[in-house]
Amino acid sequence: MAMLIAAAAVFLLIHLAISGTRVRDALVKTIGEGPYMGLFSLASLAALVWIGFAYAGARRGLDPVYWAAAPATLWIQLLVTLAAFLLMVPGLMTANPTSVRQEARLDTGDAAVGMVRITRHPFLWGVALWSAGHLMVNGDLASVILFATLLALSLFGGLSIDAKRRRALGARWDAFAARTSYVPFAAILQGRERFSLGEIGPLRIVAALAAWAILLWAHPYLFGVSPLPRG
Repeated sequence: MAMLIAAAAVFLLIHLAISGTRVRDALVKTIGEGPYMGLFSLASLAALVWIGFAYAGARRGLDPVYWAAAPATLWIQLLVTLAAFLLMVPGLMTANPTSVRQEARLDTGDAAVGMVRITRHPFLWGVALWSAGHLMVNGDLASVILFATLLALSLFGGLSIDAKRRRALGARWDAFAARTSYVPFAAILQGRERFSLGEIGPLRIVAALAAWAILLWAHPYLFGVSPLPRG
């Protein structure tokens, strides 16, 4: 379990204490944007692989269980993960100024379209919902550490990206941030944005539903357990 905690701490440290802070700015200034991105990607991948192996090892050892899934929470979890996929998949398929090397969209007239009108970080919010859903039905300590780590990274990662973009882009970012929102649907409810299902498009929605259904079907083969309530 100690190995999993260490891996989770390193993973969070890389993303929250370096990537979105002035430490990143100093590193980029010293070694350049390209080398930094390469090293960051390698470090992130290594930490992710470490978490995977550490999680598997923790599950095989002493892994106390604090709560178990009930039929009701399994059904709720299915809906939560469906919402997660409806954010993640269309979010990945939508151009977004918060994504790497897409800052130039701030200079166009369509910087906020489709999913970006809902939130500046649709993919991260999708991962947050996915993690929260899994926490509902996985009460063993190893799973709590894993999914709580992903949940924390998703929730604070968007704020970290916002801070990084604000420092780098100044007024260009401020104008975009004033129109959009970090919290899903906040800008729409406040009248700063409008919801446009047509901009999201049926292809992205169908892709999200298909990915969700395929993972439900494949879950027992990939992870040895079905997410569907028995009976």
